[in-house]
Amino acid sequence: MAAKDLYEKDLYKVLGVSKTDDASAVKKAYRKLAKDLHPDKTKGDKKLEDRFKEVSEAYEVLSDPKKRAEYEEMREALTSGRMGGMGGTGGMGGANHQDIFGGGDPNDIFANLFGGGARRGPRRGQDLQTETTISFRDSIFGREINLRVNSNSISARVPAGINDGAKIKLKGRGEMAQGGPGDLYVIVHVTKHPVYTRDGDNLLMTLPVTFTEAALGADIAVPTLSGEEVKVRLAPGTQNGKVLRLKGRGITRNHNTGDMLITVDVNVPQRLDSKAKKALEEFHEATKDESPRKDLAERSRA
Repeated sequence: MAAKDLYEKDLYKVLGVSKTDDASAVKKAYRKLAKDLHPDKTKGDKKLEDRFKEVSEAYEVLSDPKKRAEYEEMREALTSGRMGGMGGTGGMGGANHQDIFGGGDPNDIFANLFGGGARRGPRRGQDLQTETTISFRDSIFGREINLRVNSNSISARVPAGINDGAKIKLKGRGEMAQGGPGDLYVIVHVTKHPVYTRDGDNLLMTLPVTFTEAALGADIAVPTLSGEEVKVRLAPGTQNGKVLRLKGRGITRNHNTGDMLITVDVNVPQRLDSKAKKALEEFHEATKDESPRKDLAERSRA
């Protein structure tokens, strides 16, 4: 792919992913497209073969942290107006490509995204990658972490609302070289919580309730991730699996806050003493004409 074609092309759109998607999402999208577009399956369709090549080239860039970072820098320079028209000799339309590309020819830099071409001028340091593990609570509220990379101690801020497997870029914290330092990429792993999970910005939990609480209704104290308790009201006759929503009690990220979604789990007692058993038998007798299965046979023949 020519340099001009590459920097003008939205590789994220080619793969159908967003700029914030992590490496696993990029890989998943590529695998699906590659499976559908593989030449063995498209059987000589030139248009689909070209699409397969386009997808493969996009994945080659976006799956490599260093190539992806360089591509994003070039795109940012283009969209911000810091880079004008690029001619065959690397002309920048009046912009100083020394400032933007660190002394290298922009065409060479784009060529390097695919492993070809030779850089002129000093190379910047190599990008580094490391991993860290934080708790679910810390992933929701954010925290400062300390990393040890190549015998160097590095502090970084994990942003609130970060997802498991997300990657943080620490600019200029990679290896040092004549052309300047590379970047450090930190993959963040999040441990599971015994009560909460998440779906986007929504916080999820399962609330165990008794049969009588579900049948008669109840006000139940529910713990939130912040440590406080809030009351939720079960209406009489609440069914198992009912989802209750607490507005604004979810995850805050990018100035938006999700909700807390509570799934009701009606617990059936496994053991009953004689008093409780007698009470349930009386309940069964009193409600025997209200069986939930009374029209099941008829509906099964539909």
